[in-house]
Amino acid sequence: MIPIASGVRVWIATGHTDMRRGMNSLALLVQEAFTRDPHGGDLYVFRGKSGKLIKILWHDGLGMSLYAKRLERGRFLWPSSVDGVVTITPAQLGYLLEGIDWRMPQRTWRPQAAG
Repeated sequence: MIPIASGVRVWIATGHTDMRRGMNSLALLVQEAFTRDPHGGDLYVFRGKSGKLIKILWHDGLGMSLYAKRLERGRFLWPSSVDGVVTITPAQLGYLLEGIDWRMPQRTWRPQAAG
């Protein structure tokens, strides 16, 4: 799991991204298309056309990391936005990585009173 520090923002690139892109190419996309600093410590999440593969770009202050995850069944739920980028919380990223609908996760039942 990626150790996400407090204050780190998670950015989702809407639409689909060519998954043949590597670390440098994705960092350039963040810089030019989203006008964000890829070395600022935020996480940037990209999804492939099929919806089964995502890549996460992250600079931890020492170097750039590129993480990938592929679902064997199902697809990653993805936002549709005209802005090209959407911000989510680190908790929502956890849901996304588990293949859970991060927009409206199902809460488990909790008792109303003790005893």
